[in-house]
Amino acid sequence: MDRKLTQRGEERRNQLLAFATSRFAQKGFHPTSVAEIVEGIGVGKGVFYWYFDSKEALLQAILVDAQRDLRRRQRSAMVGAETPMERIERGVRASIQWSVEHPEHFRLVQFAASDERFSQGVHKGQQVAVRDAAAHIDDAMAAGEIPKADPELLAQMMIGVHTHLVHLIHQGLVESTSEVIDAAVGFCIHGISGRTS
Repeated sequence: MDRKLTQRGEERRNQLLAFATSRFAQKGFHPTSVAEIVEGIGVGKGVFYWYFDSKEALLQAILVDAQRDLRRRQRSAMVGAETPMERIERGVRASIQWSVEHPEHFRLVQFAASDERFSQGVHKGQQVAVRDAAAHIDDAMAAGEIPKADPELLAQMMIGVHTHLVHLIHQGLVESTSEVIDAAVGFCIHGISGRTS
């Protein structure tokens, strides 16, 4: 539901989102109840339903806000980039860093992708991410920075590298050092450029 919120209303909504994000990620979406969420921040159910029609609507809002925040981080990282390849490098780095810093959001996106109630929204978000990355790759091809190829396929590959690396980091199998992130970014950049050095 779309409501015009006061500053206090925005703060309360953000409280609900933050608490629910943490609880859903820790306990799971299904075992977590609306009652548990409102008790956790000390409000009544009426407050919850003022902001969200259902627990499902709450999770959808969490996913939309996470996607918006990630895109904001990417756009900010690309400011001042002088070439398409520099935009790509900065965008990949920002994506990995955001996902490493937001393990709960990353976990919820993975859950939502496997649940038919939410998978369509996740898929739509993934299509937007691929389209955005492909546009930068296409620009790099037009500028002669990388060989001609299918930009959407290359974008899918870059996103796959990012997603798998973040999975490994959140599972504790790989440490999220700057060297690891540099290696992943380098792999994406050299992979799409067709160069090895």
